[in-house]
Amino acid sequence: MSNASYTLPVSGMTCASCAGRVERALLKVPGVTTAAVNLANEQVRIDTEGAELSALVQAVETAGYGVPLQSVELTIEGMTCASCVGRVERALLKVPGVRSAAVNLASERARVEVLGTLEPAVLIQAVEAAGYHARAVTAAQPAGDNAERRLQRERWAVLIALLLAGPLVIPMFAELFGQHWMLPAWMQFLLATPVQFVLGARFYVAGWKAVRAGAGNMDLLVALGTSAGYGLSLYQWWATPAGQMPHLYFEASAVVIALVLLGKYLESRAKRQTSAAIRALEALRPERATRIVDGREEDVALAALRLDDIVLVKPGERFPVDGEVLEGESQADEALISGESLPVAKQAGDRITGGAINGEGRLLVRTTAIGGETVLARIIRLVEDAQAAKAPIQKLVDKVSQVFVPAVLLIAVLTLIGWLLAGAPLETALINAVAVLVIACPCALGLATPAAIMAGTGVAARHGILIKDAEALEVAHAVTAVAFDKTGTLTSGKPQIIHLHAVDGDEAALLRRAGALQRGSEHPLAHAVLERCAALGIELSDVERSQALSGRGIAGNLDGRQLALGNRRMLDDHGLQPGELAVTAQAWEAQGRTLSWLVEVAPEPRILGLFAFGDSLKDGAAQAVATLNARHIHCHLITGDNRGSARVVAEALQIASVHAEVLPADKAATVAELKKGGAVVAMVGDGINDAPALAAADVGIAMGGGTDVAMHAAGITLMRGDPRLVPAALEISRRTYRKIQQNLFWAFIYNLVGIPLAALGFLSPVVAGAAMALSSVSVVSNALLLKRWKP
Repeated sequence: MSNASYTLPVSGMTCASCAGRVERALLKVPGVTTAAVNLANEQVRIDTEGAELSALVQAVETAGYGVPLQSVELTIEGMTCASCVGRVERALLKVPGVRSAAVNLASERARVEVLGTLEPAVLIQAVEAAGYHARAVTAAQPAGDNAERRLQRERWAVLIALLLAGPLVIPMFAELFGQHWMLPAWMQFLLATPVQFVLGARFYVAGWKAVRAGAGNMDLLVALGTSAGYGLSLYQWWATPAGQMPHLYFEASAVVIALVLLGKYLESRAKRQTSAAIRALEALRPERATRIVDGREEDVALAALRLDDIVLVKPGERFPVDGEVLEGESQADEALISGESLPVAKQAGDRITGGAINGEGRLLVRTTAIGGETVLARIIRLVEDAQAAKAPIQKLVDKVSQVFVPAVLLIAVLTLIGWLLAGAPLETALINAVAVLVIACPCALGLATPAAIMAGTGVAARHGILIKDAEALEVAHAVTAVAFDKTGTLTSGKPQIIHLHAVDGDEAALLRRAGALQRGSEHPLAHAVLERCAALGIELSDVERSQALSGRGIAGNLDGRQLALGNRRMLDDHGLQPGELAVTAQAWEAQGRTLSWLVEVAPEPRILGLFAFGDSLKDGAAQAVATLNARHIHCHLITGDNRGSARVVAEALQIASVHAEVLPADKAATVAELKKGGAVVAMVGDGINDAPALAAADVGIAMGGGTDVAMHAAGITLMRGDPRLVPAALEISRRTYRKIQQNLFWAFIYNLVGIPLAALGFLSPVVAGAAMALSSVSVVSNALLLKRWKP
């Protein structure tokens, strides 16, 4: 490795001892010769003899300090194949301060991580020096702005190329019907030349830039191959005696360029469809909003809104911001955001998500999030990050692409020499070499993985499954065990009345008395009682002299009787015994239920009834576990709750493995034990205490409605708290990975079969050009089949 110097920004240093600690940590890195910290500028100057930048960053972070990172996104134009991707990445990585660079051929974007601050112009200059065009992606000018115009230019180029090349091909088809005629040489020359040097100029320009950069790409292969056919035609025309018809190959060069242009156009159209999910999400953002100021309505741009602004949302309009409903009742269609197919009722106090469609009601909404902090903006960011990331399997393609074009050029030369040595005329040898150059298709290799990932993450997002990175998508297909948290994941997370028993058999009267005592209480068990009363339409009377019994329950007078509702200690305080309810109470307690006794204190102490509270299972929990079991994926329940409560849930859902009374800090250790046993583990949770386990699992899946900490630690986020999305997430991962495998198979097989056939003389340049164009289109089209997936 060569000597290099780096200037790293370092955050967290407060004194000279901090500077010394950073210097000592860096000097321990093999290859570092000097390290000098400037405390005032919060920078360290490092001279190395071949030390990797990543090792320097790791040393600073291990010492307890940070190296600020900036993420820059660029749109790259002019890439045609996997070797182009590699060249752009290498050019970016040579820029001082760049820690990582990931280029996506399908989305034509580059995600660059730089240390400290770096002007995008420096990165753009490096890309253009490598022979490509680049521009920074900003909110005001997204990457897809010019895509439609470029597609229209490509469409016209294809039409003109096909019109010019068409007459050259007609004689070939006429021969199939016994007609032998040929266009005059001068007419073939006039038709082929503009195709070769005007419409095909892009191949010469891009190929020359590749040569100048010391590399090769698909454009170079096309330029060399068609130029050879065109040049051979000129030679044959010049060398043939006057009055004789020369054997020309103008049609081969023109048709190959026309077919390649057609293939690139179809490929561009298909690639645009792979990013349709992002465009659909971006289209959910309304450009303007109606703000209420001093009782007046004013139409303002979305960028003008601020936190706590009051926004009026009329029926049929999209919510412009995330917020809280202050006034009105309506329903919200959140299908494109969360995948929830049914409208969700909204009233005062409810949260709404920007981008959802308001139903029939007029709502006043207080703004709680704007700009990049809204749920919709975060969803778009997650999907973009996933589509920009590289799956681990892509590393194989990157290695192959580095040697692909040089290898094809070598094979073409060997083909030419081999046919000449075999005694074939120069014309035959050259045409076969041209066929080798034309059929080679590194672009299919470059598109195989990113096209499938873009299609898979896009369709998953439409159904409420956000895949944060490509690695999670690739790993999830191999999951053999799913570990569920209980509360909030498989259960609703709030108590409900599971059982009740009225001594006199009148359950409605029991609920009416308990509900009256609980009116106005904020206790979770009180909410459960009041919800049941409301659901049954039970009217509640006012209670006199209501008082809380500390650590026991609540008491009050109702209809001239003194009542109390509370736990077993309240029962003991009044000298009451469970009696015939003892067996029932014991059985319910064994199930992990929380018990509340309703008693009449005066005039005569007696037990009126018993309530058992518990967490109810979520709709879809049983179906989710059954689906996983049917796929032979082992389900585990990991919870901090008592064994009785855990066992009831596990039995109801047919979960065989239960890990109960697990402390939050030990959940990650439990997941690690499962992994040690050879399982590929997905952890599903929603709370802060689940974050370590989500990070420890092979794949972390955070439930919608959970904490931001859980979502940050997880590789997959479910926008709805529906457990059925867990097997759906694993299924779309499996299908996407299968598409990646299929695409790579076809990309490799085209070349493994096509190049030898071309070298042996079994393929003409025209057929080779058609096959090359077809390979790219077939790879992207195969990926687009994922768009039909439904959970």
